[in-house]
Amino acid sequence: MKKLVQMFLVISVVSALLLYAISRLNTSQGFTSSNTLTIYNWGDYIDSDLIDRFEKETGIKVIYETFDSNEAMMTKIEQGGTTYDIAIPSEYMIDKMREEDLLVPLDHSKLPNLKNIDERFINLPFDPENKFSVPYFWGTVGIVYNSKMLGGKEITAWADLWDKDLKNEILLTDGAREVMGMGLNSLNYSLNDTNEEHLQEAKAKLDTLTPNIKAIVGDESRMLLEAQEAAIGLVWSGVASEIMAENEDLEYVVPEEGSNLWFDNMVIPKTTKNVDAAHQFINFMLDPEVAAQNAEYVSYSTPNKEALKYMPEEVVKDERFYPSPELTEKLEVYENLGKKNLARYNELFLEFKMHRK
Repeated sequence: MKKLVQMFLVISVVSALLLYAISRLNTSQGFTSSNTLTIYNWGDYIDSDLIDRFEKETGIKVIYETFDSNEAMMTKIEQGGTTYDIAIPSEYMIDKMREEDLLVPLDHSKLPNLKNIDERFINLPFDPENKFSVPYFWGTVGIVYNSKMLGGKEITAWADLWDKDLKNEILLTDGAREVMGMGLNSLNYSLNDTNEEHLQEAKAKLDTLTPNIKAIVGDESRMLLEAQEAAIGLVWSGVASEIMAENEDLEYVVPEEGSNLWFDNMVIPKTTKNVDAAHQFINFMLDPEVAAQNAEYVSYSTPNKEALKYMPEEVVKDERFYPSPELTEKLEVYENLGKKNLARYNELFLEFKMHRK
């Protein structure tokens, strides 16, 4: 035990010295909290050339870190051990972060480019008046399918997935909200429904889909669909766009019963030490030409209506990824269900996965 304590002390001292050395190095190079911006984002979710441009235009050094889930991001910000000036959470997580007082209110006077955001994506329920957040990318949850593998069969609805001819052809994403939402929507219920009878009905219907499910997977669905290991996948629209570029036999559809309309958003966490630089960066990303360049790099839909003027016409007129207002009005944003209801969704999703085995 004594040796373990000594080892722990040595590690702690070495870590402290390394942190001090990094701090001194940054200071010697002119980088301090007053001219450094730390961004916390999803992996490969920004054109790095834009970071270089922002640094050159402002003289602010950007430190870029990534996370792989909203929950991991929130946990780290809650702990407060790392300074983050910008984070990019999804809509339901913003609601939770507001509840936990983890966000800094935005000063709209410092965001003149906010006027470029499409009015459809402003003042949404998860952040009324956009007091804490600005849309970064948006999209839908839908079905990508290989028409060639399906012999020309067309898919237009969630109900189509229950076709007995699709045995062992479907990949589901490993997410309770997405899969339970699919089950609820297939019954024409809201994907935010918390009625226990409706949830049980949705779970029972999902159980009957089991023969058609090849696997429940994460990011590997891209590779499997590209390689034609499965004909159908439940995916986000941005993922569909990426894999369709690699395989011309793939098609993407937002099911006619309805689906999820999602948003990732720029926020300023309470951990910030450079609120002014954070506002500068958000306003920079709202510039139409910057937003257009970023959208073409990431392949997700931009909420910046002025940016569309700088993008290829065939992209912005593709209603699979830039659906009409008539369609978006039928879609739902994930709501913060609260811990109890979210736990129930996760429990039923786990039961569904166990049923498959």
